[in-house]
Amino acid sequence: MLQHASAAGLVKMILIILLIYYGIKILSRLFAPFLLKYVAKKAEQRFGGQFGQQPQQKQKKAGEVSIDKMPKSKSSNKNVGDYVDYEEID
Repeated sequence: MLQHASAAGLVKMILIILLIYYGIKILSRLFAPFLLKYVAKKAEQRFGGQFGQQPQQKQKKAGEVSIDKMPKSKSSNKNVGDYVDYEEID
């Protein structure tokens, strides 16, 4: 059984596609703020959870200095080039 395409079927299919498109567009405008709030709340919980797992730091007295991390020693390259002495000319 072969079915033949008709103009009425084509118009009906186009109308269904447009109805679905505009329906999704309207629903996304209604629910997008709630979805964004939910995503922001979840990201805030994850971000806060990362810092909540760190050990508590001791209370410092006023004026006390502490070094948490030693800086990496930077090695300089001694073979950069030749030193050229110059005189200023007035």
